[in-house]
Amino acid sequence: MTVLEPIRKRYSCRAYQDRPIEQEKLDQIFEAARLAPSAKNLQDWRFVVVTDKAVRRRLAEAANNQLFLENAAAIIVACSNTDEVMRCGQAIGPIDVAIALEHIALQAADLGLATCWIGSFYPEKVRAILGIPEDIAVIELMALGYAADKPKEPRRLPLKKILCYEKWQF
Repeated sequence: MTVLEPIRKRYSCRAYQDRPIEQEKLDQIFEAARLAPSAKNLQDWRFVVVTDKAVRRRLAEAANNQLFLENAAAIIVACSNTDEVMRCGQAIGPIDVAIALEHIALQAADLGLATCWIGSFYPEKVRAILGIPEDIAVIELMALGYAADKPKEPRRLPLKKILCYEKWQF
């Protein structure tokens, strides 16, 4: 499979089959995350994988009542253990976690699984549900499971709208 194949297969799935994810697939997915690059090689990402249905329901409620989340086989709670900032002024944690999560999403797509990034949630509620310490940033949630829907053709801008060479030409 080429890299573009799982990139094209990946979409924001909001309907999941009632089917657990095989441990072998979870291992491959988190190996992909482990191999992601990180600023200063901090490898600051930490993941809590929630498969318990009752806890998934509580997390769905903490995510603005996005109740489709409770039907995913797993909800990944992606955290960072650093508050360091890069020389360019950007916080390391959210960027490192985003890179690792996209590795997860692409590996999942390659394995026939679906994901959905979730940025609409209350970090303090998630922290309380899972016992995440105060010094750990809750960055993002991600649903993971077998899709029960079909992807729609994504609307993407043409390259000429997002790409220029040598200088800003937009």
